[in-house]
Amino acid sequence: KKKTVSFSTMPNDRKINSTAACISFMLEGCELKKVRSNSRMYSRFFVLDADMRSVRWEPSKKDSEKAKIEIKSVKEVRVGKKTPVLRSNGLSDQFPDECAFSIIYGDNYESLDLVASSADVVSAWVMGLRYLVSYGKHTPEAPGTGHPSLRTSWISSVFDLADLEKSGRIPVSRAVQLIKALNPGMKTSTIELKFKELQKASERPGAEVACDLFVEAYCELCTRPEIFFLLVQFSSNKEYLGLKDLLMFLEVEQGMEGVTEEKCLEIVGKYEPSKEGREKGYLAIDGFTRYLLSADCSIFDPQHRKVCQDMAQPLSHYYISSAHSACLLEDNFWGRSDISGYISALGLGCRSIELVLWDGPEGEPVVYTSPSAASCVPFRAVVGLIDQHAFTASAYPLILCLVVRCSAPQQRLAAQCLRKTLGEKLYLEPPNPAASYLPSPEQLKGRILIKGKKLPPGCEDSEGEVSDEEEGRELARRLGQEEREVPDTGGPRRLRLSRELSELVSLCQAIPFQDFESSRRGQRYWEMCSFSEVEAGRFANECPAELVSYNKRFLSRVYPSPMRIDASNMNPQDFWKCGCQMVAMNYQTPGLMMDLNAGWFRQNGACGYVLRPAIMREEVSYFSANAKDSLPGVPAQLLHLKVISGQNLPKPKGSGAKGEVVEPYVCAEIHGIPADCAEHRTKTALQSGDNPIFDESLEFQINLPELAVLRFVVLDDDYIGDEFIAQYTIPFECLQPGYRHVPLQSLAGEPLPHATLFVHVAITDRRGGGKGHRRGLAGRRGRRVREYTSTKATGIKAIDEVFRTATQPLREATDLRENVQNALVSFKELCGLTPAANMKQCILTVAAWLLHSDSSPSVTLNLAEKYPPMEAQGPIPDLLRKVLTAYETMIQTSRTLIESADAVYSKLIQAQQAGMDFHKELHRIEAKEGLRGRKLQKALESFAWNITVLKGQADLLKHAKTEALDNLWQIHNAGQSCGIGRNGSASPEPSRLRALLEPIPE
Repeated sequence: KKKTVSFSTMPNDRKINSTAACISFMLEGCELKKVRSNSRMYSRFFVLDADMRSVRWEPSKKDSEKAKIEIKSVKEVRVGKKTPVLRSNGLSDQFPDECAFSIIYGDNYESLDLVASSADVVSAWVMGLRYLVSYGKHTPEAPGTGHPSLRTSWISSVFDLADLEKSGRIPVSRAVQLIKALNPGMKTSTIELKFKELQKASERPGAEVACDLFVEAYCELCTRPEIFFLLVQFSSNKEYLGLKDLLMFLEVEQGMEGVTEEKCLEIVGKYEPSKEGREKGYLAIDGFTRYLLSADCSIFDPQHRKVCQDMAQPLSHYYISSAHSACLLEDNFWGRSDISGYISALGLGCRSIELVLWDGPEGEPVVYTSPSAASCVPFRAVVGLIDQHAFTASAYPLILCLVVRCSAPQQRLAAQCLRKTLGEKLYLEPPNPAASYLPSPEQLKGRILIKGKKLPPGCEDSEGEVSDEEEGRELARRLGQEEREVPDTGGPRRLRLSRELSELVSLCQAIPFQDFESSRRGQRYWEMCSFSEVEAGRFANECPAELVSYNKRFLSRVYPSPMRIDASNMNPQDFWKCGCQMVAMNYQTPGLMMDLNAGWFRQNGACGYVLRPAIMREEVSYFSANAKDSLPGVPAQLLHLKVISGQNLPKPKGSGAKGEVVEPYVCAEIHGIPADCAEHRTKTALQSGDNPIFDESLEFQINLPELAVLRFVVLDDDYIGDEFIAQYTIPFECLQPGYRHVPLQSLAGEPLPHATLFVHVAITDRRGGGKGHRRGLAGRRGRRVREYTSTKATGIKAIDEVFRTATQPLREATDLRENVQNALVSFKELCGLTPAANMKQCILTVAAWLLHSDSSPSVTLNLAEKYPPMEAQGPIPDLLRKVLTAYETMIQTSRTLIESADAVYSKLIQAQQAGMDFHKELHRIEAKEGLRGRKLQKALESFAWNITVLKGQADLLKHAKTEALDNLWQIHNAGQSCGIGRNGSASPEPSRLRALLEPIPE
């Protein structure tokens, strides 16, 4: 008879919430597919013997005594396609990774490869087998023993406190509230249903419940199988995590460095609910769940919750959070103006606000953007509010973009109001003509800049004419206010501007844009242009390189098309990829575009400023905003995302006619440069209640990580009227690796209480081996012809000769890195680990095999040497021999890299610096060589490409050396902690091993 197990929360479904339940399931047995080395699969019925000493299968051509595996012979249980048989091409697409598992057994490390009907079945078998391998049948939680667990004792003590009458029973209503208090977010109806179900099953109906029934209800309702499975993986005794278990979990899975037992004890003290657990340093399932749900374990890297980027770069090197029509509460045409819009925008860290000034009815200027505005806002009130709230969310400079549509007398009143109210906050110092770039946000802290038109230097009068900005003209056309302007004489439209208002403009002088060549030759660094969404979009598509280059020195502002009368938003990524600093958003309109904007500006302490990628800031660099593949000098990353489960998902707001049950699925979207934009979705979780299990792996290639944003969207597949359930948007650079909870938000960006997604995040290099940028995880092997990055000919002999000297060092750098990467991947595959495994996991895995051997360990690590050899003591099985060979290759390639990197690095930097020596003379040399037109453009592109490639490859080599040293440190550390190391003194200091090469100047 075929049996299945479900982890869903539906009342009638079986639920695995303890190792005892796993073993019971295995004792009943179920059908699994057995995979042979020829890639053929056979359905067999697998069952755990009643004495719990063997796993058998039938039918089989073998003798019944041979169609079994003894538990004591099992070395390891692997989840996923982790053996050569399961990884073979013939099988890779026939079943998902989460439905496969392997049992490694016997002195020759043979593998029994199995495929289950679902991930739930895999989890039950793997949990049960790992438990039996560790403890055999004589275990505290084995079925039939009456020893109370740490958890049962705690729940019973909670019940005793609630049993005010000390009668051994409490009212059902009190029991429901108690469980709700212990598990916030769980529905009252779900708890009540569970009590009714258990009372009926035990034939004890009534208005009260006894302690045993309360404990059973709590365990069934509050045990999350996916977290229980995780605990069993790392727990020494399969019931709770000791301090060493927790330390291992934090280092190996969560990517935390420098974790101590004291830190683990602090976590236990903070999250473990039972007094006994806190005293003994044990983290049981409830404490572990609380920890994983806490802010300490959030997917968002806590380093980014405060300002963490260099704030001393020129202002033009940052993206600046910008608002358009912040005073509007609804759309651009019929919307009401209200002062609260400014408070909201400033509170979210907005650093650029648009103010459209019109003549007010009582001689005072007013602010509004719509002819049908139900109310306009007095300019004086807006300025007073800005004075109060300008720096509550961020200390960095605020830019007020003035669009002036009022008469000169009212402009004077506006200028007086700004001076009087803002006082010393106003930045009025004239720009320094000797400088080349704008001051930095750090230098402008606490200051307010006025962006607007300025009278020409020769004008001595109290007012004069200036050209109108395109944005102002569009506003006037839309609002039917053209008659207030100077009549059109065929040239650009003109406006009257008062001297008082003109004098307030210093570092952000608005000028009309002509073309990129004119800007390169004549625009001064304190002058800036505004582009309509349509115009900026055209430049981004037709000449992205020029727009990127323009934005290195000058600020640019992009405002929405006047056709967006519903106040919808443009996609800010379309303009960020070209370096546009200020993309003005309608903050009052929620949706995808505002999610991207809000998520993006969280990454630097939500201060409203985000440093642009180095490749978009450096004076000489090659960057194509519309690249379809990886960029020179920027290491592409792979994001491995496993969406495991959802918790307390609400039903869509607009689906009033629908019942309580949702059928959710998760979309994961990457937004960034065109090469990175992608979307993958999970399967739909059918009839899953509020806590669906997805258990699905997704993968994305990220070519420019610094500009990528990940957005989770939860949708209802069986919706009426509205499918949207929740979303969360996070910059790629803020992702923390490991098991994390995603705090879901509403469409408007408000937190949804207790609604989360449980995910696993791993970031690896695209071509395998080595760590992902910034937080290292290993990647998969690229079985391909090795590709070498090379320089390009500029057509100028002297320059090309300099770059030609880098040809050999470029090849050497690639070989050094990729030899180590390939060796790392081979070693990890033989250890049966994922691309996301680190070196410590590999050593611990080998040690675990040896410790499960009947004989004493046959392999040791000689920690007396800087590059520790792994030595066999006597004969060893074939698999271990292969592992040793792969380890030796990995150590030797790492040694070659570490000892050769400095010399190759120096050659690359010398070639880059020699090339940069030509930069200032480049235009003179080009003229001398007679280059013009397309040939000139090609020469400039090739020069920038070469400089970028040399710097990028030098950076990658530096990173690879640091990582190789880190791997050595992990080998020493793991060798000592797991008992296979010998001759080990204290492991080398990580700071000494991880010493970086000299940084490369920008």
